[in-house]
Amino acid sequence: MEILRAIIVDDEPLAHNILKTYSENIPFIEICKQCYSATEALVYLRENPIDLLFLDINMPMLSGIDLLKVLTHKPQVIITSAYQEYAIESFELDVTDYLLKPFSYERCLSACNKVLKQFQLLQLVAKKDELPKHDDKTIFIKVDRKHLQMRLQDISHFEAYGNYVKVWQDGVSVLTPRTLSSFEAQLPDTLFIKIHKSVIVNLSHVDIVDGQTLRLKNSTELSVGKSFKALLRDKIAKQG
Repeated sequence: MEILRAIIVDDEPLAHNILKTYSENIPFIEICKQCYSATEALVYLRENPIDLLFLDINMPMLSGIDLLKVLTHKPQVIITSAYQEYAIESFELDVTDYLLKPFSYERCLSACNKVLKQFQLLQLVAKKDELPKHDDKTIFIKVDRKHLQMRLQDISHFEAYGNYVKVWQDGVSVLTPRTLSSFEAQLPDTLFIKIHKSVIVNLSHVDIVDGQTLRLKNSTELSVGKSFKALLRDKIAKQG
């Protein structure tokens, strides 16, 4: 399991105690430093890479918002504030989540899970393996306010999810505000095929097709729609 290095930046000792207690019950979070001002955090961050910043906004001398504006290399950020009016500006600065004090352990855990999910995806995207150059075509996926570049070869399947689409890679999904049909029009039909009204799969990730069930190499099982079965069979036959 990945361990995310985190620091707490808040001028209230009680806030530190609460976050430290919550973090001790989140196995993938390690608190490496507790800072009681944004200026103290700025000094620490210049020499110590971290993955997550628990950040208060109202602090003396330098506010949490101002700290985000001056950071050159910004980690993922969870804002912890008693004031909701800073939420819009915070998300414009690409924070991962915004916790309104007082917040529960469950709400904190949800925010940390979001951070972990983003961290895992970025790690996967950054991974360099030795696939042939013709497999290096990429696509940009919008996630929250960011656009992630992902290799088509690494995506196992796309799954419709209401007004969104889940993009799956190595068993981890990200949610993007697009329709499945828009992806279908963009994806190369030599690599991807629609097997259900709500699913498009990467043929190179398919392990077994058995009747109405398709199994990927990562053991994920997907249903094949009756109207898509013949097209899938023909596609497999042509590649056989």
